[in-house]
Amino acid sequence: MNDLMRTVPGTDLRVHPLGLGGNVFGFNVDEAAAFPILDAYVEAGGNLVDTADSYCGAWTGGPGGESETVIGSWLRSRRSRDRILISTKVGQLPGRDNLRAATIVAACEDALRRLGTDHLDLFYAHEDHGDPTDETVAAFESLVAAGKVRYAAASNYGPDRLREALDATTGPGRFAALQPRYNLMDREPFESTLAPLAAERGLGVFPWFGLAAGFLTGKHPTTGPALEVLRAPYVEEYRTPRGQRVVDALRVVAARHAVTPAAVALAWLASRPTVVAPLASVTSTAQLDELLVMTTLRLDPADEILLDAASAPEPAGVR
Repeated sequence: MNDLMRTVPGTDLRVHPLGLGGNVFGFNVDEAAAFPILDAYVEAGGNLVDTADSYCGAWTGGPGGESETVIGSWLRSRRSRDRILISTKVGQLPGRDNLRAATIVAACEDALRRLGTDHLDLFYAHEDHGDPTDETVAAFESLVAAGKVRYAAASNYGPDRLREALDATTGPGRFAALQPRYNLMDREPFESTLAPLAAERGLGVFPWFGLAAGFLTGKHPTTGPALEVLRAPYVEEYRTPRGQRVVDALRVVAARHAVTPAAVALAWLASRPTVVAPLASVTSTAQLDELLVMTTLRLDPADEILLDAASAPEPAGVR
């Protein structure tokens, strides 16, 4: 499946069209369940595993790094580090929820230890906290210069602060990639503000929340009583007339191609300008198989028109 690989602009990173999200590892997917998922992903040609130091301590009150630890155990047991690109993040773990230099450096060292590796392929500033841009950029530059990080990147940045960070350096610590919240239900503000900037500055985009907390799988009812699922608060915000239109459109396109709505939603994302690969997490190999179909799914113009019309952002205040 190497012919499917995509290049992150301005780097030597070649990435599979679907990145595997590690946010569930150490949370609702333990090590024994995670290993078969990771094995199946690599066997299918996948090569990007995304995690963060806040997975999953930020949600459970734990110390953090649980996901990195699971992935590190798998890397060691499979001796597969040279086949995998690892991206992780700093800035959301309670107690380390900032982007000061000391935090960035300490988080990198801890990630390297937990993952059992000597370098990170992508190291993201997980969230902009308004810390001094020069200090943040300098910290990433020092880690790249030391060979501990190949490329720095940004997640959850607004356009003004992202531009400021990109202007702060043209050196090796410059952000090479961007992780925004982006999917068929969350098209704004990415499309109007961040997408043009990513295109202008040559950033590779890796959308998170590609399936809108599972809403775009079409498996949740779009109306009726409140849901009792793990990510119900996220799913509930999409249960609107627009959400119904999007799910209906996904089902129509999925039926045309004999695939799942989830595969269609990810294929739509992967076809967007500047997007290198969407990120998605799964809790079983069966779910992974459903999603991997997106790597070879080609939406035709009629599909694109239907999905774009159904998901067109509505005026402020309209749901």
